[in-house]
Amino acid sequence: MTVIDVFAHVLPPKFLAKMDSIQPHILDQFPYMKNNLLTDLAAHRQSLPVDHQQILSMVNLNPEDFVNPDQAAELCRAGNAELAAMVRANRDVFPAGVAMLPMNNVPAALAIIDEQVVSSDALVGVQLFTQALDKPITDVVYEPIFAKLAAVGAPIWLHPVFDPRKPDNNLTFSWEYELTQAMYGIVAAHYFRKYPNLKVIVHHAGAMVPYFSQRIKYIQSAEDYADFQKFYVDTAILGNSKALEVAVDFFGPDHVMFGTDSPFGIPPVGPTAVIEQAVRAMAITPQQREGILHANWQKLMA
Repeated sequence: MTVIDVFAHVLPPKFLAKMDSIQPHILDQFPYMKNNLLTDLAAHRQSLPVDHQQILSMVNLNPEDFVNPDQAAELCRAGNAELAAMVRANRDVFPAGVAMLPMNNVPAALAIIDEQVVSSDALVGVQLFTQALDKPITDVVYEPIFAKLAAVGAPIWLHPVFDPRKPDNNLTFSWEYELTQAMYGIVAAHYFRKYPNLKVIVHHAGAMVPYFSQRIKYIQSAEDYADFQKFYVDTAILGNSKALEVAVDFFGPDHVMFGTDSPFGIPPVGPTAVIEQAVRAMAITPQQREGILHANWQKLMA
């Protein structure tokens, strides 16, 4: 049985070189991205356990934070093309990739969805972040992107970023809070009701949501509670079988998929082994475990 990791990251070298030409030494702003496995595809492949595959998404080096709308669209198109080429040349371990969008250019983002996702044999969805340009991802300016992705049936990979207004951001807790708030925003905006085919894969096991499910149940409406359960989530919490069981209890066994955030989390090659061990130790049925490790992804893509 091939294990499919739905949330693993790369930083394609040509894209990085273009970003570095715009902002010299750009990774000095993001020291955690100075990871050889992000840019060295041969080393990345070698780091994978046998019979494992990864769905590749970009790290959060987002063009809209550095350049104007037209340049951002050009950089996203080039980065997506490079990522698609990586997938096509390595389908045995990277069966698909996830496109990036220029969030300061929504018309171009919508065109990219048509050109590089709908029409692609390699890119199957897009990655959005909890914020873009200091606006929540559910700001009205970004709603056409949600509508478009629902219409074409392409999933969203929802990844956290820091809120720059907060002085105490930290990797341990802040990203989980930002994910939770973004999920709340999607539910509060009634996107699952407005766009019934919307598919959102949330990083880090749905963050705070499954562990505060009773607060959601008794403070919010029954409709909102049901909408929270429509998210898909991955297993990227660095182990912890019991916490993953809570995620399965809330989102349902069909909405949890193996994901690691590799190569981040546990040096030197990422947390794949630790997270897989946690999934195999969960108190769930063999069929549910098979779903998490690969079958749920295959159903989502069917």
